[in-house]
Amino acid sequence: MPHINKKTQTGFTLIELLVVVGIIALLGTVVIVALNPVRRFADARNSRRWGDVNSILTAVHEYIVDNDGALPTGLATSQAATELGSCGTCDNLSTPLAPYLRSMPTDPDGGTAANTGYFVEVNANNIITISAANAENSETVEVSR
Repeated sequence: MPHINKKTQTGFTLIELLVVVGIIALLGTVVIVALNPVRRFADARNSRRWGDVNSILTAVHEYIVDNDGALPTGLATSQAATELGSCGTCDNLSTPLAPYLRSMPTDPDGGTAANTGYFVEVNANNIITISAANAENSETVEVSR
């Protein structure tokens, strides 16, 4: 009876490994493109902007209620949009709103205490609008009361 040498192959061939790595790379690329992380970060910054403009507007209205209808120092009826902050041409509402805000919010993409990136406007009917000029993804971030 002849003895047959039986070899069993264990492991994968180089071609099989390259095919699997290629498929994983392709799936990874599809997932990254589908998730679009740049857009997600911009959406997160816009969410923060929405929270900030609402906080500022709420603080302004709390000031008005506590001060018998008077606007905070620096704001006037029929005022065009002016940036909030401590720069020379900005409306600095940090002091009058200090009891209502821990600190003046700044834009998440480069806002500073001097130039917050948020704007305040008061129309002839004393309707106050707070807006974020640096909103991303073609979104308008603005609240009025």
